[in-house]
Amino acid sequence: MDGFKERLNASIRVKLSLSLSLAILVVAVVAGLFSFVSAFDQAHALQDDTLKQVAALFDRHHLPLTQPGDDGRANDSDEESRVIVQSLGDSGKALTPADGGMALTIPLTLPPNLADGLHTLNSGNEPFRVLVKTMAGGARIAVAQETGVRNEIARASALRTVMPFLILVPILLLIVANLVRKMFRPIAALSTEIDQRAEQELHPVAADHVPVEVRPFVVAINRLLARVGQSMEVQRRFIADAAHELRSPLTAMSLQAERLAEADMSDLARERLATLQRGIERGRNLLNQLLTLAKAQATPERPTLPVSVQAIYRRVLEDLMPLADTRRIDIGVEGGQDAQVMVSELDMIALVRNLVDNAIRYTQHDGRIDLSVTTEGAIAVLRIQDNGPGIALAERERVFDPFYRTLGSDQVGSGLGMSIVKAISDRIGAQITLGVSDAVTGSGLRVCLRIPLAQATRGSLPHTPTGNT
Repeated sequence: MDGFKERLNASIRVKLSLSLSLAILVVAVVAGLFSFVSAFDQAHALQDDTLKQVAALFDRHHLPLTQPGDDGRANDSDEESRVIVQSLGDSGKALTPADGGMALTIPLTLPPNLADGLHTLNSGNEPFRVLVKTMAGGARIAVAQETGVRNEIARASALRTVMPFLILVPILLLIVANLVRKMFRPIAALSTEIDQRAEQELHPVAADHVPVEVRPFVVAINRLLARVGQSMEVQRRFIADAAHELRSPLTAMSLQAERLAEADMSDLARERLATLQRGIERGRNLLNQLLTLAKAQATPERPTLPVSVQAIYRRVLEDLMPLADTRRIDIGVEGGQDAQVMVSELDMIALVRNLVDNAIRYTQHDGRIDLSVTTEGAIAVLRIQDNGPGIALAERERVFDPFYRTLGSDQVGSGLGMSIVKAISDRIGAQITLGVSDAVTGSGLRVCLRIPLAQATRGSLPHTPTGNT
C-alpha cells in the first residue's frame, strides 16, 4: 500500500488516470441507481396501467367471471404473470385469470368497503396490488396481481435499462487510461531523447511537439543546457589557453637545457641535467595531451568525406615506428581489408595514435602489436592487440578516467591517453571495449573500436611494413 501511495504521488499520469476513473465510476453508479429506480417505478406504473386496462375491458364488454377448471387451472395458464379478477363483496363468485394465468380456488380476502382505486393489501400472507372498480351495472370488481411477480418483472426491466452502464463503463475506463497514456507519450519520448544523449550533446531540446503545460519546463531545461555548455566551453578554453601559454616557457627551458648540455660539466651535473630534460619532456607531453583532450571534448566538425582506416593505420605507424624500433617490438597491420568511416581524419589519427602509443609503451621488449580492421554489417571493427601484461578486469573502467595510470606500471606518462580515446569515441558515436588478446593465459590487451560504417570495401592492400619482423 505504501508503494502504491508513493507511485500515486510521484506519477501525474497514474493520478490523472485514477482520478478520472473514480469520477467516471461515481457518475456511472449515481446514473445507474437513478436509471434503475426510475425504470423500476416506471415498470410499476405500467403494471398499474395493465390492471386498469383489464378492469376497463371487463366493464366495456361485460365479460362474465368464469369458474376455474376442475384441476384448479384455467387453460393456457401462466402462474408468474397472472392477473386475478374477483367480484368484490361476493367472494363465492369465481375468480378468473384475465390473461390466462392460474385461477385460485380460494378467493382473495378483500374488505367489501374498499374505495375505488389502487391499493396494496395482504391476502393469505401474500402482498397484492389491487385495483377496485365499480362497473356500469353497479357491480364492483377487484383486479389484483401478486406484488412479488410485479417486483420481479420491474427488476428485470430495470436491470435491462442499467445493463448498458455495466457494459460500457469498463470499456470507458480502458479508453480513458489509453487516452491518458497517449497524451503523456510526448513527455515520455522527450525524457527518452534527453536520457539517450551523450555528455557532449548540449543542443536545445525541441519544444514544437511538446504540450503547452510542459513547454516552460523544456525552456528551463534548454537554458540550463546553454549554461552548462558555456561552463564546459570556458573550462576547455582555459585548459587550451593554459597549455598554449605553458608551451613557450617549456620550449625555452628545453632549448636552454640543450645548450647547457653542450657545456663542460661534471658527471653529477650532467646526470642532474638529464633528469631535468626528462622532466621538461614529460611536461611538454602532458601539455600536448591536454590540448588533444580539449580538442576531443570540443564540438565536433561534421566530416564531409569518409576516411580510410588503413590509411590512418599507415600514418600512425610511420610516426610511431621509431618508438617501436627502440623497444624491438614487431608491429604491423593484419589482413588487407579496409573500411571507410565518416569520421574526422584528425579524430581518427588521435584515436588510433593514442591506442598504439599505449600499446608500445606497455608492451615488453621484443613484444608484438597487431592492428586489423573488419566489418560486421554496417559497423567497422578496429582491433589493436598486443602480448603485453594487459589490464586487470577491475581496472578496465578506471583506465578511462583522466590521470589514472595502471597500478604497478613503471612507464612514464600522464594518464590522459585512454581519456582522450574515450572522449573521441563518445563524440563520434563509437563503442570501445577492452579484453584479452590471449584467452588461454589471460594476458595481453585487445582494444576493439566499433564505428558506424560509411562504406566498406575489400581490397588487396599490401601488408604494412613491420619493424623487426
